[in-house]
Amino acid sequence: MTQRLNMAELAPEGYKAMLGLEGYVRKNVDATLLELVKLRASVLNGCSYCVDMHSRDALAAGESSRRLFAVSAWREGPFFDERERAALALTDEATRLGPDGVSDDTWSTVTKHFSDREAADLILAIATINSWNRIAIPSRTQPPTD
Repeated sequence: MTQRLNMAELAPEGYKAMLGLEGYVRKNVDATLLELVKLRASVLNGCSYCVDMHSRDALAAGESSRRLFAVSAWREGPFFDERERAALALTDEATRLGPDGVSDDTWSTVTKHFSDREAADLILAIATINSWNRIAIPSRTQPPTD
């Protein structure tokens, strides 16, 4: 596949706005949790560019490959603590919004592990990675081959 568009070149103001949101979530969401959320949403959306990027970023930050591989089947594995599981459940439901949105059960679990401010920042992180996926996929942004 060949890249269709370079969004940074063609829509620089919009791209800059996305980078602003990315900067906000990086400052306000735990780095390990943020990479897990980014990877999970990217797996669900089938964004190869973002799966590659966030896997490599997480590995460089010291995350284990075992946990990264387990993100695709996080419910069945023992690799994630309750806070991470709550964030991953919210990521699943907010990424694949059904007719009822995020379930009360998932939201209840989130509020047990996150303050209101942390939950708001987590939702912004999930929205941001979903937006990045929706930029990378239609523009066919490719991961580096090296």
